Amino acid sequence: MSDVTAIQNLVVKHKELKEEIAKIIVGQNEVIEQILLSIYTGGHSLLIGVPGLAKTLMVNTIAQTLGLDFKRIQFTPDLMPSDILGSEVLDQSRSFKFIKGPIFSNIILADEINRTPPKTQAALLEAMQERAVTISGQQHKLELPYFVLATQNPIEQEGTYPLPEAQLDRFMFAIELKYPSVEEEIKIVKATTSDETPKISSHFNAAEILEIQQLVRRIPVPDNVITYAVNLVNSTRPNLESASKYVKQYIDWGAGPRASQNLILGAKANAAIQGKFSPDIEDVKAVAMGILRHRIIKNYKAEAEGISEENIITQLL
Repeated sequence: MSDVTAIQNLVVKHKELKEEIAKIIVGQNEVIEQILLSIYTGGHSLLIGVPGLAKTLMVNTIAQTLGLDFKRIQFTPDLMPSDILGSEVLDQSRSFKFIKGPIFSNIILADEINRTPPKTQAALLEAMQERAVTISGQQHKLELPYFVLATQNPIEQEGTYPLPEAQLDRFMFAIELKYPSVEEEIKIVKATTSDETPKISSHFNAAEILEIQQLVRRIPVPDNVITYAVNLVNSTRPNLESASKYVKQYIDWGAGPRASQNLILGAKANAAIQGKFSPDIEDVKAVAMGILRHRIIKNYKAEAEGISEENIITQLL
């Protein structure tokens, strides 16, 4: 099958997938789109939102429609690395046997990742980056495709361990979940307080998703689009001579090269789901907010003046 046909097929399958997800999840269109883009590119996503916005249900539904295994890990202050990775136990024949932890699944929902100490957060990091875990010096490969969708509750800051910048950088998208509109909330209440449970079917399987990831990587990108993405990331760095007065005024640290890579990958996937055979600058702009949001560190002046990361990115765009 040629890449042209593969992209046309992806457009159809993507539309069907979103219709299937909409049977369970009301609204949250942009959020679902960004999660799917990160899956098509092989990236991980961080979902930021208050409790009760159906984050777990959303991830579970997406996993079902993609035909993938799904596990949810609730992160707590007493969670140990072995609780998520697995551990070696002595069996009856007095030899060590490795018992796999919940991390051995295609889609992992790391619920409230900022509730667990850095040691456990770091254990998840190797899995995200290397697609493998090391136990007692032995490396165990994870099954592909492999995605981590972590959630963070922005309200309660007591008893939390904020993710360090290096760790945040491993997430392709930081996706903000907003409250539903009144109309959407009415639909949600009607759907969740009756005895009807809609049945959903899967539209993909693991092998097809790996093919899509390869397809996205093969999509050609014009030089001017790459230059635009790199210049956009460069414009977030206050320590460069070329930095604007606005950036120097409000940003402590800008985004690193991983942001440029993710902008191009995200733009390729965004172009593909619209049936385009090559991304343009509009595709970079479409994914810029989710990719740059968590990679910009504001200074106290921005905090004091109530300037958000979104304001800064909008200004740069």
